[in-house]
Formats: sequence, structure tokens, C-alpha cells
Amino acid sequence: MHARPQRFSFLIKIGVAALLAAAFDWLFPDGPSGACIGAFALLWLAALILVKPTVRRAGIAGAIVGGLAALFVVALVYDPGPLAWFLFWCALSVTALLPRTIRFDDAWHWAVRLLLHGLSGPFTPLIDLLRLLQVRPGQSRPTLRSLAALLALPLIGVTLFTLLFANANPLIGDLFSRLRLPPPGEVIKWLVATLLVWPALRPHRLVTRLAARVPEPAVDLPGVSLPSVLLALTLFNVLFAVENGLDIAFLWSGARLPEGVSAAEYAHRGAYPLIATALLAGIFVLTVLRPGSAAASHLWARRLVALWVAQNVFLLASSALRTIDYIELYDLTAWRLAALLWMLLVAIGLILICWRMWLGLSARWLINANAIAAGIVLVPCCFIDLQAIAASWNVRHAREVGGTGAPIDLCNLHWMGPPALLPLIELEHRPLPPGLLDRVHFVRSKVLGGLAAQQAKWSSWTPHGAWRLSRAQALLGPNPLHAAGSRNCDGSPMRQPPALTGGPAQ
Repeated sequence: MHARPQRFSFLIKIGVAALLAAAFDWLFPDGPSGACIGAFALLWLAALILVKPTVRRAGIAGAIVGGLAALFVVALVYDPGPLAWFLFWCALSVTALLPRTIRFDDAWHWAVRLLLHGLSGPFTPLIDLLRLLQVRPGQSRPTLRSLAALLALPLIGVTLFTLLFANANPLIGDLFSRLRLPPPGEVIKWLVATLLVWPALRPHRLVTRLAARVPEPAVDLPGVSLPSVLLALTLFNVLFAVENGLDIAFLWSGARLPEGVSAAEYAHRGAYPLIATALLAGIFVLTVLRPGSAAASHLWARRLVALWVAQNVFLLASSALRTIDYIELYDLTAWRLAALLWMLLVAIGLILICWRMWLGLSARWLINANAIAAGIVLVPCCFIDLQAIAASWNVRHAREVGGTGAPIDLCNLHWMGPPALLPLIELEHRPLPPGLLDRVHFVRSKVLGGLAAQQAKWSSWTPHGAWRLSRAQALLGPNPLHAAGSRNCDGSPMRQPPALTGGPAQ
């Protein structure tokens, strides 16, 4: 009963892949942008569910992962970004691979599966094509090779006679002269779309087979004894206590720094090295004090680890404070917000490592717990405009409006584009010196014009952009000021090149 659907499933997938490639070509005439990215993601997800019955029978786990993919589709429609696209691809790939696994085991093996799926994806269409060309013993179905042998003579003959008729008959020749092959850019776009969607419709079996053989991550350091671990933990705690003590003395208490060390240098130089220090501490605890080892069962080793993890968490808090102090002195950016979130995730990971050691939990539990924590942090970021938050903070804390932050960087707001539009309008309504107000008018006008042009094109329109444009128009009124001419990125007039003097050369 199921032989006929299985027999034509491959051809159906070819047809669906061709339709998706055509949709890709139509939705992105000038490259992927706007809500069309979410529309294509929705078509891709729907196609996967329609052509793979095993996906529809994946149970509760499949429904949950498919629901997450649909959630990221909403994010891509509202305001597409790289993070939402990456998480959508992960959810879609898990949906495609889930029927080939026994259960949802752990985030470690799924990370391996996604890595193998991504690496093998561009080669999957070629592998399937070569498999079709192979003639299997006792096979009654036609293959591409048998079809080629069947159609070679008729096609060659028809082509030859058609060319002769085109030379003999002007009407046929004129018809052929009107035919145009697609440009190379269109062919490349169709090829890219096919390479993108095909691996989800037919993921390679080696992805799940190789991932099943990957053991749980465990690293053994040879020659490490319990006395060595105790001595190392004691020294680490002393060293970290010195660093934390200095941070308490100069960072948390606000004491004056030594001569030659500025607050900006102290804040900036220590932020990211301290994150690396905390990561190394986590790797050390995972390696030397995993459950079942002699060090993990020793009472004093566990106490020293708990103290060291607590010092690392305090170190990360100091790193976050350094970053906040640096933002106060300079500007807030989306990357600095992301760095603060990363520090939070590292701190959660360290606490989970300590919790795992005390309760004797498995590495699978630890990996899954960290994956859930990362998801709780990253999923909301798909719907939050970090650049708009940064632009608003910089405007409200600028020195020109009485804030304690850095001077307003109009070039940075100009380069941000639409996310900086509403903060620029807020700045425009503040009492500013005439020269600065004129520059703000110019930058706001350019950003508004860019957003209006983007929203005017259906291929780059987004609901978030439409809301932002409507809000800006409501705040500016019916006759907003529009800047003309060319200026620098901060709205200042461009310097004219010096005029040439003197007569013509003799």
C-alpha cells in the first residue's frame, strides 16, 4: 500500500525543491531582505512538513521543535536578523533529523548532528544525483542512466532536425532568435536556493549515524593526583582572592586608581580577559572534578571548588561592572550588550558545573541545562532590537543633553540606520545649540529617507519597519524638516578642496 507513495517521494521532493527555488528567486529580486525572509522560511517549513510524513508522526518532540521553528518564522517576518535565521535553521534541521533518531537525547549529540548536517548540506544534492546514476542489481525502476540511454537518440535527433528547420524556415529561425537563456546570476540564485533547501528535504543518513558514535565529552588529564588537585585549587583560590580584592578596592569602592592608570583603561583591559579566565576555570572543573573521580568525592576538594566557582562568579560580576563603566565613559553598542549577556551565560554555566559536582549529575544533564539557559537568553533577543536600545541609551546619556555619558556620536547613529531613527527624533526635540541641532536634523532626515525607501519596496518591507516609520511620522508631524545636499556622516559640512590659483602653465 505504501510502495507507490515511496516510489514517487523523491520526484515529489524534486518538484518541491524547484518550487522553493522559484519562490526564492521571486521573493529576493535584490537579495534577501525584509519580511520576505520570513515568508520564505514559512514556505520552507511547510514544504518540509508536507513532503515528509515521518515529520508529521514525530510526536510531541516533533511538535515542540516545529513550534519553535514557527516562532522563529514570526521573528523573521517581524524584523529579520542573523540570530533569528540561525535559530530557525537549527530548529528546521532538528525537525528534519528527529525522525531518524530514537529520541531527543542531549544537546551535545544534537550539536554534532547540526554541525555534520551543515557541513554535508552542500554536497547532498550531488550525492543523491550520483546515487541515482548507479544501476542496482535486480532493479526494475528506471534510473537516470537508463533514462539517458532511452532518451539520447530521440533528443539528439530532434535537436538536429530542429536546427536544420530553423535554417530552412525563417519563421522557426525568428522564433529561436527570440529565445533567451537565463542570465548567470539567475542560474546561481537557483543553485544556491537548491543547495539551501534540499538537505532539509533529504538529510544524509551519515549525519545521524556518525553523531550516534560520538561519545560524551570527557577529557582526562594523565598524571593528575588528588594532592595535586588540592594544591592547585588552594593556589587558585589565593590568586583569585588577590584579583577580587583589587577589584573591590578600586572598581567596586570607587577608590582613586594609581598614577598612570585611567578609568577607561582599567575598565576596558580587564573585561574580556576575565571572561576567558572564568571559561578556563570551568574547563578545569569539568576535567579534573567530574562525578566519580577521587577529587570530586573528596570533601575539601569540593569545598575548594565551591569557593573557587564563587570567586569566578564574582570575577564575572567585576567584568560586567568594568563593561558598564566603559559604556558610561564612551557609548553603548549592541556588541557590548551581547557581551554582558555572554557574561551572564558564563556565570550560569559555572554555577551549573558546581551544582553538577555536588549532586553527582551526568555530563548530559549539564549540557542540556546550559543549552536551556542559552535558549532562554537568545530566543528573546530575536524579538528585541539591541541596536535601538543602544541608540536610545546613548542619546539619553549624552553630555549635550545633560547626561553623564560620552558626547553624542552622530556618525554612529547615522550608520545604525533605522534603529536610531526614534532616538534621533527624541534628540531633535531636546534644546540643543543651533549648530548641533542642524546636524541632528540632517542625520535624522537621511535615516528617515532610508527607512521610507526601504518600506516603499515590497521586497524589503517589514512590520517592525512600518511601525517605526509610522511612529516617526507621528512624532515629526505633517511637515518635518528635510535636509538637502551632501555632508559628512555627522551632518557637518564637507570641507571644500582649496581653489587653484595662478594662470595657465606657460
